[in-house]
Amino acid sequence: MAVLRSALGAPFAAARARPPPLGRRPPPAPCSALAGAMEPAPHWLVGLRFDNRALRALPVETPPPGPEGAPSAPRPVPGACFSRVRPAPLRQPRVVALSEPALALLGLGAPPAALFFSGNALLPGSEPAAHCYCGHQFGQFAGQLGDGAAMYLGEVCTAAGERWELQLKGAGPTPFSRQADGRKVLRSSIREFLCSEAMFHLGIPTTRAGACVVSQSTVVRDVLYDGNPRPEKCAVVLRIAPTFLRFGSFEIFKPADELTGRAGPSVGRNDIRVQMLDYVISSFYPETQAAHAGDSVQRHAAFFREVTRRTAQLVAEWQCVGFCHGVLNTDNMSVMGLTIDYGPFGFLDRYDPDHVCNASDTAGRYAYSKQPEVCKWNLQKLAEALDPALPLELGEAILAEEFDAEFRRYYLQKMRKKLGLVRAELEEDGALVAKLLETMHLTGADFTNTFYLLSSFPAGPESPDLAEFLATLTAQCASLEELRLAFRPQMDPRQLSMMLMLAQSNPQLLALIGTRASLTRELERVEQQSRLEQLSQEELHSRNRSHWADWLRDYKARLEKDREGAEDAAAAAWQAEHVRVMHANNPKYVLRNYIAQNAIEAAENGDFSEVRRVLKLLETPYHREGEAAEPAEPEAAEGRLSYSSKPPLWAAELCVT
Repeated sequence: MAVLRSALGAPFAAARARPPPLGRRPPPAPCSALAGAMEPAPHWLVGLRFDNRALRALPVETPPPGPEGAPSAPRPVPGACFSRVRPAPLRQPRVVALSEPALALLGLGAPPAALFFSGNALLPGSEPAAHCYCGHQFGQFAGQLGDGAAMYLGEVCTAAGERWELQLKGAGPTPFSRQADGRKVLRSSIREFLCSEAMFHLGIPTTRAGACVVSQSTVVRDVLYDGNPRPEKCAVVLRIAPTFLRFGSFEIFKPADELTGRAGPSVGRNDIRVQMLDYVISSFYPETQAAHAGDSVQRHAAFFREVTRRTAQLVAEWQCVGFCHGVLNTDNMSVMGLTIDYGPFGFLDRYDPDHVCNASDTAGRYAYSKQPEVCKWNLQKLAEALDPALPLELGEAILAEEFDAEFRRYYLQKMRKKLGLVRAELEEDGALVAKLLETMHLTGADFTNTFYLLSSFPAGPESPDLAEFLATLTAQCASLEELRLAFRPQMDPRQLSMMLMLAQSNPQLLALIGTRASLTRELERVEQQSRLEQLSQEELHSRNRSHWADWLRDYKARLEKDREGAEDAAAAAWQAEHVRVMHANNPKYVLRNYIAQNAIEAAENGDFSEVRRVLKLLETPYHREGEAAEPAEPEAAEGRLSYSSKPPLWAAELCVT
């Protein structure tokens, strides 16, 4: 994964009957039998008890013999879910940052993180292994993929009876590394570390990150994909989750794909598929196991139904906070309904439903607005992978019944909270939300800041003049300069001319090489750019003000309906609840790409303080005045923009791939 400032300005864009609050779920599988069962350990290991259930419950490949200390050779791994591996040591590892809340899950005090979380030494009781999985990548079955850079260390049972799987990402080659080296570099590691923790504190289900470690060891990467590779320092992230099993874990049984010809490495091994289902359901869905102990088909159906619901809720959470995953392949979808594998990702700045945060996604398959549709498609592939343990017809019926309805229900419920509608649920609310997003799109409004500002909208019946609020709100809209940059043509004029000629002479060829959508988008950019050239900043401001005044009238009327019948003390109680709910659902801080980039650039120069400051900032994303003081923001101290302000112009030119 590369982060760069693009010359073209390309956009870059756990077990329970009912889920506890998102971002705090799922409680790990219990392992109370182990609590206090082991000998005393060093002080920093107090509470750390390994019970590596996955390696006992699922088939594990023992690597073929080879030279002592030699790395795992890339190879197919049939008939196994894991392969044993060893981390490759790094030179002079140093801690970039630790997440105290994540490490607290494990009962860890102050461990020697650089040594153990770089892979240079193994935690007592850990058994490193790499997980075998397959996946559909950008819609095409890719065959065996697996943990090419991540290593399972084992599962830790805590004094509270919780179970957490530990992983090191970037710890060296595995049988699944293919042509890669199994390493991760500092920039991608910082992004994953920060975003894992940011998502948790936003209340969104996610894997966690406990540590980020960098070293003096280097690997060569072509950062700009321009033929000029350079050495970069290797880094490792400690990842934590109940399990890292994913949709693709069940695709290792897939027969040869009709389009790609690729097959999973364990075709025909329905016995392993059933083993994996038994392990996942008994470990992470105990209520499902208990309710259907005597009927495997109904047990598998209830499991798939719950995965479908969790996934629908997860993507609804993403949409409501403006998060774009970027690589929503089936191998990046968790069977626990967690956000997993932070490669190219981004949070919306200017609201654009067609925003693509991964510059490699030239067809826009994983655009922001398409994420619900893609997650449903991925669930279809999971249903296919579970057959015959779960008959496909039954799986498809569950998907059709559950996903769309659960997504719409959960999304609208969350949006009502973001708008402070705390009493009545009306049919018209969907239209109000749709008009809000349309207004944000038309005015280029900043997604996070617009919702945050709405928390201070004067909602009382005796509201003062709205001119001041309207001025503040329209200040979050895109300026003419920002829009001209955003819609700057991406193709060279000669390339565009050639593509237009091809579209006229041989449209079938154009569709075959996959450039029709790109050409359509480019023509739209040219047209938009032409309109912007005819527009003045004053005209743009007037137009934006008109759009927002129109929507705010509808919003004010809806708030009055929500408050209807409340008088005196009841009205005051409504107002307090209205504000409280909005404050709890509209963050002030998200990990915008430019914030991550500032931290990366400082860290690459040896200064890790910015990573740590940003981490602390993201631990209180809903901070409000009067609460505990937030960490100092160096931008504000130096006269630059605060991280809660609208992003600087250069942020639009960042590119992630």
